[in-house]
Amino acid sequence: MLDCCTKSIITLANYHIITFATYIHNINKLYLRIFFTGMFISFLGTLPLGTLNVAAMQISVSDGISPAIYFSIGALLVEIIYVRISLVAMDWVQRQQRFFNFLQWFTVLIIAALAVSNFVAAASPHAQKNVILSHTIPRFWLGVAMSAINPAQIPFWFGWSTALFTKKILLPRNDHYNTYIAGIGIGTFLGNSVFIFGGQFIVTKLNANQGLISWIIGGVFAVTAIIMSWRILRKK
Repeated sequence: MLDCCTKSIITLANYHIITFATYIHNINKLYLRIFFTGMFISFLGTLPLGTLNVAAMQISVSDGISPAIYFSIGALLVEIIYVRISLVAMDWVQRQQRFFNFLQWFTVLIIAALAVSNFVAAASPHAQKNVILSHTIPRFWLGVAMSAINPAQIPFWFGWSTALFTKKILLPRNDHYNTYIAGIGIGTFLGNSVFIFGGQFIVTKLNANQGLISWIIGGVFAVTAIIMSWRILRKK
């Protein structure tokens, strides 16, 4: 009789252990899916030419890798905050379209100024650096400031988050939000790293010809400003 009771207890215990292990396994798979989804979207979204990744590349060229990494960290922290706001205040985000349009044109002006600054540095025998990005402000806070006035990331993440909510990949829960945002932060950093280390590669290949590098990066900023302006006008 005792043996039967013992076997029943052991069987029941094994059942609960297996059930709990399966539950933990499914939870971990869910979190990993959310994390890697956020990281993958963020990484790919960072690769197209934009204000922040090209600025990170130029800081890497002119000041070195460490300042560029500090710049990237400052920028991605603001992006994370924006994503969090877009997750918990979607209705508010939808109502601010006019404000975001204004910020988009303001960003175009900043990119155009960065392009002109590079062209001036390239044409002048004395100016060797972009006047705007070579300001004495710490690179971390420069990243924070430039990311804060870059509105493109808000509608970008609003659209993707809405799609993930629709597909039930992301649920309105803090643990899901935190996992999603952690993946976004890693993905953004990896994407910016492509430009940071790519900038160093360019310097090596061009034998540190600062004038030529300024012409190239200025051209990239100019093309980016034109593309952004075209997209804004096309959207209207």
